[in-house]
This record gives sequence, structure tokens and C-alpha cells, in this order.
Amino acid sequence: MTRFVIEADGGSRGNPGPAAYGTVVRDETGRVVVEAAEYIGVATNNIAEYSGVLAGLRIVGGLDPTAHVEARLDSKLVVEQMSSRWKIKHPDIRTIALEVRAAFPVTQVTYQWVPRESNKAADALVNESLDDVARGGTGAINRRLC
Repeated sequence: MTRFVIEADGGSRGNPGPAAYGTVVRDETGRVVVEAAEYIGVATNNIAEYSGVLAGLRIVGGLDPTAHVEARLDSKLVVEQMSSRWKIKHPDIRTIALEVRAAFPVTQVTYQWVPRESNKAADALVNESLDDVARGGTGAINRRLC
């Protein structure tokens, strides 16, 4: 079975505030396959974090829907909620969590918390997107590297 790693992050400048996600998809050798980021408007950090993992799962679904995915995030909330260890109480988070679960077979995805310093590539994409919007751009980034 093919394996991918998704490194996902999200952030808002203000909470809520202008928000974006960043996601890096790596193949089983660690090579970056896709980098993507998108401005999502005014949202909370948590919604942006969820948006990052959702985008990563959709990318992997387009590459190989039979793959196993390890999603790495520095958001303990997303990792614990998507691993079904914490309840999802907020209705907006519940909505996007259902989208995440529907995006890729849940039996093929594991979630791993990583320290912020281990998630620098995804974080850099979030800031690149938000900086692009601040300069009048769309904030959309989609780089296929392999």
C-alpha cells in the first residue's frame, strides 16, 4: 500500500481574523509531492487547522485513494478530535470535521501531533498565503513538485 504524510497547519491573524491553511504532502520517502495553501477568509485558527488537513486529504485522494495517510499537525485539538479521543462541541468545527471524515476513508488515516518546530513547512505556506492576500493577491498556492 502506498503511504503519504500530510503536514498541515492553519492560522489566522486575529482569532477570528484573516485566515489561511497550508499543507505539504510527502511520499513514503519523505519527498515533497505537493505544497498547497489557500486564504479562507475570516475564520478561527481551529477552522484554518481543519482546512489544512482537509485540503491534504483531498490532494492524496486525487493521487491514490487507496493510500494510507499519516496526518501530522501541531494542533492538539484537531489530532485528538479526529482520533475520536475528544468530543467536538462547536457546531462549526463539527461541520468541517465531518467534511474531513468524508474526504478520505477514516480507516486509512492516522493523526499525529507534532511540535510546532516540526511543522515549519506547512506554517510557512500559511504565512505565504496570508502575505500574498495582504499584497492584493488571492493567497492560492498549488505547487506540484513531482
